[in-house]
Amino acid sequence: MRDPHPYSPASKAAGLVFVSGALSIDRDGTAVPGRAEAMDAALDRMTERMATVGATLADVVKLTYFVTDVTLREEANRQFERVFEHPRPARTFVEVSDLPYGASVEIDCIARG
Repeated sequence: MRDPHPYSPASKAAGLVFVSGALSIDRDGTAVPGRAEAMDAALDRMTERMATVGATLADVVKLTYFVTDVTLREEANRQFERVFEHPRPARTFVEVSDLPYGASVEIDCIARG
């Protein structure tokens, strides 16, 4: 079966891992409802992508959150505090008009490789 996406879930270069955006969808590709639940689903999908090149959340140095509702910032802050220890990674938080598959959150990252 052909991979439906023309890009790698994650790739390594120059000692870093670059992780493609991971949506707030379940493993079947259905958008996850709920605010905190969507944040966690996107992080789970990102973690799965990182694992394809042997990286973990402990390796993350920079994340970018893309959200369809800027008020999700509080949920992102709570997730960040829960998941990452000090010193926490750098982060960018951006509102976008739409995301694929009806998702409300997409997260990509750069990690140590």
